[in-house]
Amino acid sequence: MFPIEKIRADFPILQTKVYNKPLVYFDNAATTQKPKQVIQAISTYYEKENCNIHRGVHFLSVKATEAYEEARCAIRDFIGAKHAHEIIFTRGTTEAINLVAYSFGKKYISAGDEVITSVMEHHSNFVPWQQMCLEQKATLKFIPLLEDGSLDIPAFRNLISEKTRLVAITHISNVLGTINPIEKIIAIAHEKDIPVLVDGAQSVAHTTVDVQSLDADFYCFSGHKMYAPMGIGVLYGKEHWLEEMPPYQMGGEMIKEVFFTHTTFNELPFKFEAGTPNVEGVLGLHTAIRYMLDTGMDRIEGYEQELLDYATQRLLGIEGLKIYGTAKHKASLISFLMHGIHPYDAGMIIDKLGVAVRTGHHCAMPLMEYLHIPGTIRASFAFYNTKEEIDRLVEAVVTAKEMLL
Repeated sequence: MFPIEKIRADFPILQTKVYNKPLVYFDNAATTQKPKQVIQAISTYYEKENCNIHRGVHFLSVKATEAYEEARCAIRDFIGAKHAHEIIFTRGTTEAINLVAYSFGKKYISAGDEVITSVMEHHSNFVPWQQMCLEQKATLKFIPLLEDGSLDIPAFRNLISEKTRLVAITHISNVLGTINPIEKIIAIAHEKDIPVLVDGAQSVAHTTVDVQSLDADFYCFSGHKMYAPMGIGVLYGKEHWLEEMPPYQMGGEMIKEVFFTHTTFNELPFKFEAGTPNVEGVLGLHTAIRYMLDTGMDRIEGYEQELLDYATQRLLGIEGLKIYGTAKHKASLISFLMHGIHPYDAGMIIDKLGVAVRTGHHCAMPLMEYLHIPGTIRASFAFYNTKEEIDRLVEAVVTAKEMLL
């Protein structure tokens, strides 16, 4: 049996009431809640260990540095990377992608070159490439979708040309829930020696990721979507790419030596970690990873699949409701609309009934234009959610429909 009551007891915010009703939190694709173990790790750091790292020989500095680098090794193991120095700490997925867009783009993308992404991307894996291509006078191309919300892989093959320099693709769509065949996409690209960046923001909390098995060149994710603090994220990059790419920001830890005439840069991973690091975020991320591993990634994935199946069946029982994203392989989120009802109006009523869902374009405006819709209502599930909470969602949706039609 999945220990749902024990898990829910670890998340203090789940005891909250909103509008005098117990909170049902279904906005996990935006950010997940934090277990008390992560909260305590942050508190303990500031109470007993607070210090800057890599810059002192005194006790607190050494202790904080050791904890920070132990976390880097734990993240290496968590995603199956080969080396700890392939793990670069960033503020989140967005900064990780921007780092690659700037640094890889500066070195490898020239006028007339091409970058391939897809129409389902979050703005963070869309706009950096769009702007980089505009600056470098390159072309951005888009993989289209099939009717069920999965990527058109034959079309992807046809997009590749001798001018293609990079593929940037999401592992799991934050709108459709589609789990993309990343291993296949990477294999196709690598046939032409084209590197692939994967936006893993929606995947690392829900399924086991092994970057070596995938053969990903870059893999990006955020702590706050995997039960860790905000403001911390990870860029994994293959060693040879990171060695060749120029620094993204200047100052602090990324410097080796400074002279009046020139500066030399630090070795990996510090070459890409400018300034004072987010030590509390890194320690919180390490704790969150331990929590997920203790629970069991296979158990988390299996339980969330149960929630997805149950919610899909219940919501489809509501007349006039349409789900966007019906691919065979889906993660635990559902985007839907009710005929004749604007998602924002429904979302406001659902919220007043104590159920937190996300409404709007979900930072994927090109996808909404592609689908010819203004936005969706999105319910996204985590392993602390329950079927009883899904029942409350269904009741809230029915109530909204009755009030608005």
